[in-house]
Amino acid sequence: MEWSVPKFPLDTLSDDGLDWLTEHGSWLTRAVSRTVSDGIDALTGALVAVPPWAAIAVASLVTYRIGGRRVGLLTLAGLLFLWNLRLWQATVETLVLVVLATVAALAIGIPVGIACALNRRAWQAVAPVLDMMQTLPSFVYLIPALPFFGLGAVSACFATIVFSVPPVIRLTALGIRSVPAELVEACDAFGGSSTQKLVKVQLPLALPTIMAGVNQTMMLALSMVVIAAMIGAGGLGRAVWQSIQRLEAGAGFEAGIGIVIVAVILDRTTQALAARARPPGTAA
Repeated sequence: MEWSVPKFPLDTLSDDGLDWLTEHGSWLTRAVSRTVSDGIDALTGALVAVPPWAAIAVASLVTYRIGGRRVGLLTLAGLLFLWNLRLWQATVETLVLVVLATVAALAIGIPVGIACALNRRAWQAVAPVLDMMQTLPSFVYLIPALPFFGLGAVSACFATIVFSVPPVIRLTALGIRSVPAELVEACDAFGGSSTQKLVKVQLPLALPTIMAGVNQTMMLALSMVVIAAMIGAGGLGRAVWQSIQRLEAGAGFEAGIGIVIVAVILDRTTQALAARARPPGTAA
């Protein structure tokens, strides 16, 4: 039985909206695309130019100082293994995209999370959007990036930013709202301004929860960077995608192990940072 009610033209409206935006905003998207592309290329080139042994030594030392001996040794062994597999440049490309997308997502998400925690109407407006963003399949995020930025790392970076920003917004708002009311009232009683209350009381106490949001954002960014290989992103995701196209199971397995190693290193490092941010005497 066929529908007699005319179909709502959602696809046509979406196409028309994207066409209008790309036509009238192409000057901006081209400028942003050039800037981001140049930044990604410059950062990747600079890191690739560093001898791998030196970069691995520095990374191991940094993670050792952050997370202790276990995380430092894990980083050393994991990166040496990736170097041995001839995946060093792909690993660097992946890390550059993940770090840039995570930094941008945090720069957007933390202020929005603070606003949502301090303003109930802002949270009521943002929460449904976050619900929708976290239920959309990850592949959907690739679609709107293509008309604006075309194939390549820039589209992958922007799709990754949008995909990974919800957790830090939610957990920033949750952390601030979870600060005990007694401490907030004590700050008010001592004449603290709203800014002083936020900076000296709410944010420090909410920092462990915010760091959990940072961890989740970084993990989502890594997962999206791998998927974004379908639209031209480089790195380990491209190696996986090429192995699928060529039916090279061994090469795909190598790249997949590389992604796991990078994910474990990033996860353990951000977890260590979250543990440092936790006030003494509180449960993990």
